[in-house]
Amino acid sequence: MTHTPLSPRTRPRARSRRALLCAALLALTVQATAVAPALAEGPGGRGGSDCVRTQGHLDGKGRRVLDITRKAKADLHLNAVQVKVTIDGREVLTDALGESMTGVPAEPDMQFRAGSVAFAHISTTLLKLVEERRVRLDDTVERWLPDLPKADKITLRMLASNTTGLHDYVTDPEFLKELEAHPFRAWTPEELVAYPLRHSFWYEPGTSWSYSHANYVYLIEALEKITGVRIDRLVKEKVTGPLELRNTHNNFTPEIPRPVLHAFTSDRGLYEESTFWNPSWTTAPGAVITTDICDLARSAQGVGSGELLSPRSYRTLLDPGTVGLGGATTTCPATICLKQTEAKHFGLGVIVVNGWILQNPSFSGYAAIQAYLPSKRLAIAVSATKTATTPDGNQAEVVATRIAAALAPGDPLAID
Repeated sequence: MTHTPLSPRTRPRARSRRALLCAALLALTVQATAVAPALAEGPGGRGGSDCVRTQGHLDGKGRRVLDITRKAKADLHLNAVQVKVTIDGREVLTDALGESMTGVPAEPDMQFRAGSVAFAHISTTLLKLVEERRVRLDDTVERWLPDLPKADKITLRMLASNTTGLHDYVTDPEFLKELEAHPFRAWTPEELVAYPLRHSFWYEPGTSWSYSHANYVYLIEALEKITGVRIDRLVKEKVTGPLELRNTHNNFTPEIPRPVLHAFTSDRGLYEESTFWNPSWTTAPGAVITTDICDLARSAQGVGSGELLSPRSYRTLLDPGTVGLGGATTTCPATICLKQTEAKHFGLGVIVVNGWILQNPSFSGYAAIQAYLPSKRLAIAVSATKTATTPDGNQAEVVATRIAAALAPGDPLAID
């Protein structure tokens, strides 16, 4: 569900198998019923959304961002691009280019799958619970996760920062084979974690770093047991509600709230629609989210600025002890245990790149990025969908990188 600069790209097998969390970090035979509402979407069905194109004359920065986005759409052969940029919370540009489907223009308020953005919300929720003294980051998890091997050595901090040593099911060939063959399958958490549990840990918990979606499947279960509250309700109480992310929703089925930005992919070798592939594999139930570009920009600002956190918690969000971890060992290759540096590292559910704080979901034809640069109070949100000739990789990142180079040339958003 997540393509990060610190982890292998989440691709099923070769690129032709990319039904991906990180993802996808995200599939039911309700496709037929789910498609009907999406086909009915249109200007008359939007109900007065407040996520609309920038009105009136664009200033120099807004015009520059629009020109960059238009050129990137053409260069990358994208089907649609949604973009929102703010500085200190003030709009620079909100727009959407291209089509959702043939003959249906893309609009800013169209909803898309946001995958690993949920991890940024969940980690912020965890830190809020720590501030409330309901739990400690370094509590081991055996009381909540008794079936997890090494639970007496694994802490909440390790789950949230990807330092447990658990394998990632999203890179397991057997999992990828099943996902490619059955993109509409509904997965349970037990089925997902069964894949990493077939393997030995890459390293002793807390001693290195490696990306694994299984960490957040387990973290969600632990948070639900700690609080007695379902994760979607808990995150709404702690994060999405206070940030007023009114169009960010958890979904327990492949449904996407209208209006829908449709997705297409060549993950299985044939360019096909993937909008309603089941995203249940990307993480645990209650944290499979959709959003719009305006909420994504607000999420970038709220999470990236630490708006909801104390200064101490914010510092932990950005570096929970991951800097300096990783690197090849006799038991873990450098492609898995990626070196975490001050310039590029994983925090608690966020990625830090040259001062930018971001998340970058890419799976099943959807690609997005939320990125925030605290030094300039600059938030960039981009969502993109593919044509049959779009290059491999998260192309929303490419668009955002070009925008960042124009607005903050001294702070490169150099993700790869």
